[in-house]
This record gives sequence, C-alpha cells and structure tokens, in this order.
Amino acid sequence: MNVEFITKEDLYVFKKELLEDILAALKQQSQKSSKWLKSIEVRKILNVSPNTLQRLRIKGVLKFSRVGSTFYYKAEDVQKMLEGKNAR
Repeated sequence: MNVEFITKEDLYVFKKELLEDILAALKQQSQKSSKWLKSIEVRKILNVSPNTLQRLRIKGVLKFSRVGSTFYYKAEDVQKMLEGKNAR
C-alpha cells in the first residue's frame, strides 16, 4: 500500500493553480460575450429617431432581443451597421 501525505504547501500550490485556471476561464468567457445596448444608446450612436430604429427592427436590418418592453441590440451588430452606412 502506497501512502501519500498532502502538506499545507501542496494545498497552497493547488489553490493557486485553481485560482489561475478560474480567472483564465472567466477572462476567456468575458471576451466571448458581447455588450448589449438599449434602444436609446443605439439611437444616439446611429443618430436616428425612434421610428427609424423601429423600421430597422421590422425590416430585419438590425437584430435585436426583447426583454419585457425593452429592446436590446448587440454592440457588434450596431458597429457592423455603422460600417455599412459609411461604405455607402
């Protein structure tokens, strides 16, 4: 029978490695997730009226998600729209 002892130093090293792994995973996840903007922020960025923003939603030009009565837009989608607007 092989007996191994775990010391406080072993536990400290394990804790340090585990923390580093968790922080790396959180950092990677935060880079993947995108920022969501509310309608008022998108209107300011695109310099459009509420009616124009509604038309963009209805036509499917700008993707959105709705939570209750609030519309949210991915910042990257708004950026893509701005780039397309500047190309015209």
